[in-house]
Amino acid sequence: MGMSLGDSIRVTLFGESHGAAVGALLEGVPPGVTIDVATLVEDLQRRRPGRRLLSSRAEPDNCEILSGVYEGQTTGYPILLLVRNQDAKSRDYGFLPDHPRPGHADLPEQVRSGGAADLRGGGSQSGRLTLGLVAAGSLVRDALGDVTVDAHCCQIGPITAQFDDRSEGEASSILNCNDEEAAGLMLKLVKSLRKAGDSIGSSVEARITNLPLGVGEPWFEGLEPALARGLMAIPGARGVEFGRGRESVMMRGSEHNDVWGSEQIPVGEDADGALGGMSTGAPLRVRVHFKPPSSISIPQMTLHLPSGEMRELQIGGRHDPVIAPRATPVVEAVCRLIIADLLQLREGWN
Repeated sequence: MGMSLGDSIRVTLFGESHGAAVGALLEGVPPGVTIDVATLVEDLQRRRPGRRLLSSRAEPDNCEILSGVYEGQTTGYPILLLVRNQDAKSRDYGFLPDHPRPGHADLPEQVRSGGAADLRGGGSQSGRLTLGLVAAGSLVRDALGDVTVDAHCCQIGPITAQFDDRSEGEASSILNCNDEEAAGLMLKLVKSLRKAGDSIGSSVEARITNLPLGVGEPWFEGLEPALARGLMAIPGARGVEFGRGRESVMMRGSEHNDVWGSEQIPVGEDADGALGGMSTGAPLRVRVHFKPPSSISIPQMTLHLPSGEMRELQIGGRHDPVIAPRATPVVEAVCRLIIADLLQLREGWN
């Protein structure tokens, strides 16, 4: 079962959206790594539901560290991270499994499991399980040395935001967006969509900086392939771009090539942070594109399994009208976990 990510540093997710708990088992972190509980709480708060205009599910998301940490440091043994679900409303999913939701994995999961799956709130396919990724990613933060990973919501629908326009305004805080002016426009758009019962697509941009030259394994464990595999597993992800991404299609080699500078780092604006699956020493820019959330309150005609008829389904419950704001710390966490794994493969922990 593909619920694990990484080789030397390995995280395994568990739980269901409406089960007793969700969490992660983090293995391979060596002893003596400092655990910053305040940072862990901050990372989880950026992901949690209950913020204005997003999902109103009121989960405190208090993370219990049940093993592998003693007196603020890792012991070198597996770290079990557990968050108990406290505000699940399973009655909102009484139509399942008979009336699978459009855009959801209800029907494929029901067939895959032979009818044994817990489909409530998406079950084990739910974005709620990203909580374990964020917790695990937070715990390896201090083990990355000088490597930093920062991300923000860079686009909602047609509205784009600048990474470098750092702001502490209300809209920026709600949407995890650095650009307060753009965030204000985004917030108005999200508000109108929530009122209409609809949703919209969005994107997260991440910057990975201070990667030493040459991090990444050959071919399928290269820097970009490893990141893409993990990032595409985030629920709702529909595309990953590196560097200049799709813009490269319209460029000539003479425009796209970055010359090597005297400090053995590519020179140029937005220079590639990875070549041949290995880091170049330049910042690595990553963008993850998310589909509109599938749970919308607009009535939709879809298959009713017992009758074989197309019947109207109107989904209730508490859902996000956009994914990127809450996916931002998830993207950061996945990047940290994969970089930690690749660093371990490259040279081991100091």
